[in-house]
Amino acid sequence: MPLARIDLPAGKSAKFKQTVGDVVYKALVSALQAPQDDRFQIITEHSPEELIMDPTYLGIERSPDALIIQITLNEGRSIDMKKAFYKAVADGLHERAGVRSEDVFINLIEVKKENWSFGNGVAQYA
Repeated sequence: MPLARIDLPAGKSAKFKQTVGDVVYKALVSALQAPQDDRFQIITEHSPEELIMDPTYLGIERSPDALIIQITLNEGRSIDMKKAFYKAVADGLHERAGVRSEDVFINLIEVKKENWSFGNGVAQYA
């Protein structure tokens, strides 16, 4: 059910990308109760001209290594669940990949269940 789009500065290693994907997936399952094995991720690298993030918006000091994580998921999670997800991702990326928590930008897009087709032209959740 969740679809993760992860946008990174260019030049990151395959191991780094795998770790980022793993951290995001683990947080989706633990904090947002996504189903096990429901892992759909798009990880894309961008040049500095293609990944533009204000370096000081809201008083948060971002480095050129800042990344964006955008998750499309079914609506209905509580604010506390979302906050737990944000923290799990930021903490996990810091611990496992050395990413500064200031450099983790997360956006959730909530949709109704009928807005998914996982294959065969069928709306499995409708």
